[in-house]
Amino acid sequence: MDSLISASARALAAGDALGALKRVALRDDPPALALRGIAMAQLGEHPRARELLRQAGRRFGAHEAVARARCVVAEAEVALAMRELGGSPRTLLAAAHTLQAHADHANALHARLIAARRLLLIGRLAEAADTLATLDLRDRAPALQAVAALLQAELALRALRIEPARAALAVAQAHASRAGVPALQAEVAQLLNTLEQPAARLSTQGAEQALRLQEVAAWRASGALVLDACRRGLGCGAVWLPLARRPVLFSLASALAQAWPGDAPRDGLIAEAFRLRRPDETHRARLRVEIGRLRALVKPLAHIEATERGFALRPVQAPQVVTLMPPIAGEQAALLALLSDGAAWSTSGLALALDASQRTVQRALAELQAQQQVRAIGQGRAQRWLAPPLSGFTTILLLPAALPIA
Repeated sequence: MDSLISASARALAAGDALGALKRVALRDDPPALALRGIAMAQLGEHPRARELLRQAGRRFGAHEAVARARCVVAEAEVALAMRELGGSPRTLLAAAHTLQAHADHANALHARLIAARRLLLIGRLAEAADTLATLDLRDRAPALQAVAALLQAELALRALRIEPARAALAVAQAHASRAGVPALQAEVAQLLNTLEQPAARLSTQGAEQALRLQEVAAWRASGALVLDACRRGLGCGAVWLPLARRPVLFSLASALAQAWPGDAPRDGLIAEAFRLRRPDETHRARLRVEIGRLRALVKPLAHIEATERGFALRPVQAPQVVTLMPPIAGEQAALLALLSDGAAWSTSGLALALDASQRTVQRALAELQAQQQVRAIGQGRAQRWLAPPLSGFTTILLLPAALPIA
């Protein structure tokens, strides 16, 4: 490896993309192409970066397995930045195995961290945690240790484990300072900031109050019966009943929780669950069927009693019923939460993260675009979606996450 390539690689490791480009911008040999691609990625020119990395991968010979594997890893990181989350991760994992076999442990670790970050983005938290648990971080570069600690912190925050999250963030901050990479330090500071921002709204008996993540966790562990409109479920202590895939039952549970300690009128429940303003006897019959299903589902936590004008929620042991509302209103809150990270998302990436069909996501994006809350760039398969960052609160409770079922 010549001196210019070495100097360019050191500049990239320190986050100096322009300094790296000055040394290799006019060269088109495979190592220079790869370094130019990484530099362009650091500057945010992701399509050009991917093109350069693919050119470099093709030009490296069959006997240069390590160099080709490094190009695969760099291209996977660019795809992650472009929020192209589809496809199989097998190519990336194969590259990690190749690098590990050739004693390039740092890049092999980097590849597995990219795989874990992808799993985190699409809400597969258990798999991301398993991937992190297998990594050997001893004596690794501070930047890699900082990324791993950031992943551990976000996993803890998604599960509302606040103290482990704080500990992981302290580790990430220390390693980021040692690494001296401004972008990494900014990412740590951004995640630290989420601990102090409002994450949800507490609604109880008609009153609302903004809550930080630590306060949300305290309410979830308080013994109260919590209707969580952020994660779309009902919980009390360690028991969690997910209702995300049962929108009618969730709407009914939400209306009953907000009416507690009183009852919710039948016409109001029909309007909330079925989107009907002029109910007839067939709708009231359907309401009785859905209430029966909800009654059977929530039996471990509460009873649903029929009253003269409607239905009432009666907790089995919980002293009170509270509702956690999202920090932003509307049915597209989770979609806005994903887009608010400032990255340009593809429709397929959003659909994968939300576990929804692309057609559903396209309809939602069209509605948000009509309200001027999102904008599209590019055309066809290259089209990406952006939204302005949401300030003043954190949307971490709206991001994809699978909570344990008791």
